[in-house]
Amino acid sequence: MFHEPTTLNCKGRLLMLDAPVVMGILNVTPDSFSDGGQYLSPASAFAQAEKMIQEGARIIDVGGMSSRPGAKLIDPQEEMDRVVPVITQIHAAYPDVVISIDTVSGLVAEKAIEAGASMVNDISAWSIDSALLDVVVEHRVPYVLMHMRGRPENMQMQVDYENVALEVLDFLIEKITFLRKQGLVDIVVDPGFGFGKTLTQNYELLNRLHVFKMLEAPILVGLSRKSMIYNLLGVSPGEALTGTIALNWVALEQGAKILRVHDVREAVETIRLFEQVQSTKPI
Repeated sequence: MFHEPTTLNCKGRLLMLDAPVVMGILNVTPDSFSDGGQYLSPASAFAQAEKMIQEGARIIDVGGMSSRPGAKLIDPQEEMDRVVPVITQIHAAYPDVVISIDTVSGLVAEKAIEAGASMVNDISAWSIDSALLDVVVEHRVPYVLMHMRGRPENMQMQVDYENVALEVLDFLIEKITFLRKQGLVDIVVDPGFGFGKTLTQNYELLNRLHVFKMLEAPILVGLSRKSMIYNLLGVSPGEALTGTIALNWVALEQGAKILRVHDVREAVETIRLFEQVQSTKPI
């Protein structure tokens, strides 16, 4: 039987994971695939964060650089200019809400933590900037470890898996082993849906998500409005909410503990219904 952590220590605040929680996506970018440009001003970004908090988000994930397929890295200063004022404002108004910084840059992570972030969400597994790992280890904040091949600009050209679930699992085992040797305790794993995987591979990975429980780390899934939904259904990202809800339910059944979403209220309600179903199952 695997031991599932039920808390994350976010700079002294315990985030309880005895039941699944929602991470709200706040992209302060001009070019994210679903909501790019909507929250560029600090005022609009704060209003969206406030809305997500009121709807039940336990974590706000602030990102200043798009990681959509084909996206290129931007200058860390430009990224900081986007995220730091927003994080500062959210933390001042809601000091008990966990703020995650979605970045691949050590410098951006450092400044975000100083501004009030208490979690780092890194799509690159510190492969783009090794200084990011130094920042996480120094501050002992929870670290979201995600699987991706290459970089966003070229990841969709690296999809030659023999067994996608096994290869992602092996990658995460290697990285977690290293992180724990650095003394890092609070690790969250993300299999990286949509990052260097074909549509079919994404569904293979979702069907085998339960195997990641063996890592003894909370599982985060980011399925919200992704191409594995809207391309399959023949809709736009903005029309992919129904598909997102359906796949999030599958992820919950497979053991997901954190749902990273654009639509917080719907995800919170999905978790509430899922928990009710689980509580009434025959023993």
